[in-house]
Amino acid sequence: MKKKSVAFWIFFILAVICIIYAVIVRSTGSGTSFFLMWVGIGIVLLFLGISFRMEFWKKVPHVVKGSGMVVVCIGIVSFVLVEGCVISQMHAKGKAGLDYIIVLGAQVRENGPSPVLKYRLDKAVEYLEENPDTICIVSGGQGKNEPWSEAEGMAQYLKKQGIGENRIRLEDQSLTTEQNVTNSQKLMEEGASVGIVTNDFHVFRAKQIAKKYGLKDACGIAAGSSPLYLPNNMLREFFAEIKFLVF
Repeated sequence: MKKKSVAFWIFFILAVICIIYAVIVRSTGSGTSFFLMWVGIGIVLLFLGISFRMEFWKKVPHVVKGSGMVVVCIGIVSFVLVEGCVISQMHAKGKAGLDYIIVLGAQVRENGPSPVLKYRLDKAVEYLEENPDTICIVSGGQGKNEPWSEAEGMAQYLKKQGIGENRIRLEDQSLTTEQNVTNSQKLMEEGASVGIVTNDFHVFRAKQIAKKYGLKDACGIAAGSSPLYLPNNMLREFFAEIKFLVF
């Protein structure tokens, strides 16, 4: 009985943590509904805790339990492999002297870039200052919850940081990473070297997309990200990577 009680409280505490984290993620106002994933995980954990306490598992047929364990194991292995690939690119520095860098868009607000986008732009400024001949393409269209295009917001920020207007090219039609890549290529000379600037958790998938859509030699340039929201971003990248591989 004691073991059942301990198991229940462990699952209960984990469920509460997940739901609280969902509220924290929601408070960022990112405009996405991925925070609901954490609510879902919390509900599943709570259900598991209740199941252990009420001994529901004893009533489940062995075939069902065995199949469930196989699915869980496949999920865990897949998660570890994908996250390992993501982590392997989280410190990518790119190459010096690139002809172009593409800064992938993220949410902009009336008071400036969102925290996620600011990380990318600050990394772009750092690279551009170290490589004065590199041209910067800022890529991103206007979402429903944005006052202007992401490209325009990024260009404004870069200019305030001292980057010359002649070094900035705007691509303001894209709504996805795939479009960022394909549309940005229209602003580049053929055969030019290019780096993709995005947050550390996004570099691995961004490079895959770049190669798929024609930038086969594109390198990643990893910007930072908020440690508080990293679990959410890493989990979201897992599902995004699975979707990319499947479709």
